[in-house]
Amino acid sequence: MVSDNTKIGTALMFLGFTFLFLGALFLFDSTLLALGDVLFLAGLTFTIGIPRTVRFFSRKDRLRGILAFFGGFALVMMRYGLTGMVLQVYGLVYLFGQFFPIAAASLRDVPVVGAVFRMESVERFFRGFGGGGGGEWGEEGSGLERFGEERMGE
Repeated sequence: MVSDNTKIGTALMFLGFTFLFLGALFLFDSTLLALGDVLFLAGLTFTIGIPRTVRFFSRKDRLRGILAFFGGFALVMMRYGLTGMVLQVYGLVYLFGQFFPIAAASLRDVPVVGAVFRMESVERFFRGFGGGGGGEWGEEGSGLERFGEERMGE
């Protein structure tokens, strides 16, 4: 059963993404972007909890992504919307890059979009994305086994 905090967090993250999308749609309106950032971070905290959020954003091996994300957050708050969002996107890709191959591997089995993710060029893109060393998805070096080890270690 899903807890109430997870439901609230998911709703806040959805609202955050909605405001981020609208902020980008309206030529990087800094007010909408700032609201989206705050809602996204609040939703993430509600979804995974305060201790896991602090642990995620305090890992030394992700320092570059953390600094880029929060530096972009600060720039958005100072009304530099475009520059802040570029920095935030870089930070998010650096922080969550290891999960992109996992999501792509899952999407290979979806009926409509699965054909796109089974294309050789898309597979090649995700094979080297996020630090995955190579090989087929799910084999050694693809990032999938590291994800499983991280989940077990928590």
